[in-house]
Amino acid sequence: MTAIAQTILLMMAVLAAVAVAAKRLHVAPSILLVVAGVGMALIPGLPRVELAPELVLLVILPPLIYSAGVAMSWREFRFNLRPIALLAFGAVVFTTGAIATAAHYILHFDWAVGFVLGAIIAPPDVVAPLAIARRLGLPRRLVVILEGEGLANDATALILYRFAVVAVSLGTFSPAQASGTFAAIVVGEIVYGIAIGWLSLRLRKWAREPRVEITLSLMTPYLAYWVPEHFGGSGVLATVACGLYVSWVGPRLIPSSTRLQGIFFWDLIVYLIEGFVFLLTGLQARTLIEQVHAFSIHDLMYATLLTTAIAIAARFIWVFPVTYVPRWINPALAKRDPSPPWQFPFLLGFTGVRGVVSLAAALAIPYTVASGAAFPHRDQILFITFGVIVITLVGQGMMLPFVVQWLGLTKLGRKEHADEIKDELHARQAALKEVKKRLEEAVKEHALPDEAADHLRTRNQSRLQVLPTNLTEGLDQMRKTAALKLELIAAERDFIYQLLRDGKITDEARRRIEYELDLEEAGVANRGTDGGGWI
Repeated sequence: MTAIAQTILLMMAVLAAVAVAAKRLHVAPSILLVVAGVGMALIPGLPRVELAPELVLLVILPPLIYSAGVAMSWREFRFNLRPIALLAFGAVVFTTGAIATAAHYILHFDWAVGFVLGAIIAPPDVVAPLAIARRLGLPRRLVVILEGEGLANDATALILYRFAVVAVSLGTFSPAQASGTFAAIVVGEIVYGIAIGWLSLRLRKWAREPRVEITLSLMTPYLAYWVPEHFGGSGVLATVACGLYVSWVGPRLIPSSTRLQGIFFWDLIVYLIEGFVFLLTGLQARTLIEQVHAFSIHDLMYATLLTTAIAIAARFIWVFPVTYVPRWINPALAKRDPSPPWQFPFLLGFTGVRGVVSLAAALAIPYTVASGAAFPHRDQILFITFGVIVITLVGQGMMLPFVVQWLGLTKLGRKEHADEIKDELHARQAALKEVKKRLEEAVKEHALPDEAADHLRTRNQSRLQVLPTNLTEGLDQMRKTAALKLELIAAERDFIYQLLRDGKITDEARRRIEYELDLEEAGVANRGTDGGGWI
């Protein structure tokens, strides 16, 4: 077995082990994966694993962005577009400028090199914070804003990064030209992304075969990302627009068989990609240590801590004014969207965790400029970036649950979740009543026999009876009912396996029955857990 295959198997084993440990320790897996990666990188004799920036930016990033866009609610994204834009564009630009200023005046970098460092550090990674936020039950709006920011902030940073790298390489920079190019990229990518989303859904509707549709869905983010990236854009905004379009239009066009299989497929893909990304991030420790041995550790640590402090402070400095000042200036905005409590912007400010996009951008810095000279401070930027990622991911990530408890946001999130459940139950009841009305019309219209009509009425009535009339008492009863149903399904499954062993049914028959039981069990689990439908 080759060294590459052995390394991949080892990484998969670590990924599984860390997932189990993270669940037991109630820690975000991404944090432990980075720590595990650093530990693996320091093991003598283990082959060095280098993260190719093209792998992250062209292979790993598109499906992650697309899946997040599809999972995002377009209605909630549109309602929160102002705070999302202020973070994804405003905060990134402000943080880039703050870090560039500190790098120029304190670290004595040239302005263009300082902007390269700023653009690399500016975009937060929301994977770890969102995993913690969902587990702690934060208010829905905070989660939506963080998700929306995570979708778009990479685009802003990568475009600024390209401008800054060109400025360093060529020694010239035109703010007016850069602003026009930036605007053209934003508009062009959004239009292109929507067009790719439309094309993807039409092709999938024409195919009408789950495996073909899932294959097309996997190709979609790459088609949305690669073309704008090839022509000098970021590709991120096009992929985001594509995902949001599919999220809004897709539910009426994608058949249930494709949706059921696609959910499991994409969950596994995203799980593996995110796991490998954080593990690979930690594994870069050895490469970075070898590259910076010629520099003073004191100077590198000082630069890393300074950049980290500036990045954290800049986010707080930006978040509070843009949250409250517009509402003070614009009474109509304050009436339409009242000022949130101070805990909201504080949490948004605290979630500035950096991740793999920053590392990939740092690794992608060219070794030389146009004149053939070495790119200034390239190795220092690499070390600083890795240090900021580790400090923010491990430090802020580990502190986030305590900060959420201190801010008292969990209680607010639980109340909001209870209200959401009430609305969902009312929607289910109204939908079943509408079905009952449509059933009686269909019975008369098609002259159904009494047996068939009674069967359909019983199915509809049984679903209606499952829904509790009293929320407080009903939810507890539903949990108990769900647990009992799971026991009954398990008993039926055991009996079917016994029939198979006795030779009374074939494997094909067992698979068909098992498939129906699996669907029923998934439906019961969806209704009986906090992560799913009703509870």
